[in-house]
Amino acid sequence: MIDLNQNTIEALNIVLSDYHLYYQKLRNFHWNITGPHFFELHTKFEELYEAAKLKIDEIAERILTLRGKPISNYTTYLITSTIKESNTNLKDHEMVSAILKDHEILLKALKKVIQVASEVDDDGTLDIIGTYIGELEKTSWMLNAWNQRK
Repeated sequence: MIDLNQNTIEALNIVLSDYHLYYQKLRNFHWNITGPHFFELHTKFEELYEAAKLKIDEIAERILTLRGKPISNYTTYLITSTIKESNTNLKDHEMVSAILKDHEILLKALKKVIQVASEVDDDGTLDIIGTYIGELEKTSWMLNAWNQRK
């Protein structure tokens, strides 16, 4: 018997890996931000990593709901994720630019999940991931607006 959810599970595991690297990058930036925008970005990075942490759990639970196994170790995240780690010595605008690039990667991966979940009428996954896309697009717009004041 062919598991119709297998493509969705695989796509969700890529998103799970991407979100783990994104989460850690946000923690890195939260800890290492300096300069005149310290207070606003320190707070924003924390807000973003807390939201990412919730999504990580929801994605893993969705994979389990589909009777799959979520990736659960950093070695595999580093191999699977398209998002890459960042240095700790970036300037504020470089950090925001790095996050915006990660958002592009996440959006591409999320849209892949939408594509494969649509093929098997997986409304539960479509609902969750559609919400993530909307939130990420809005956050990207706001960060891009902030980054224009360089």
